[in-house]
Amino acid sequence: MDNDKQAYWKANLALMLTLLSVWFFVSFVCGILAVDYLNQFRFFGYKLGFWFSQQGSIYVFVILIFIYVWRMNRLDKQYGVHEDDDT
Repeated sequence: MDNDKQAYWKANLALMLTLLSVWFFVSFVCGILAVDYLNQFRFFGYKLGFWFSQQGSIYVFVILIFIYVWRMNRLDKQYGVHEDDDT
């Protein structure tokens, strides 16, 4: 039983670290560090670096929330800790 809890926690941490790494890359690297390089490209009429710093990181964050919920529901079912739907 303790092995299942540890495996569940490790899977949860791995998922969180992966998603936080993506968010860090998009918001910090693309929005701050690589902004000058990305600004030579256009996205919907805006410089790409500007777009990432103003809109892209927010969109990616919202998408990552949905991915987290979807993956955690799968992990919960895999480890038998999901909530039953009584609806």
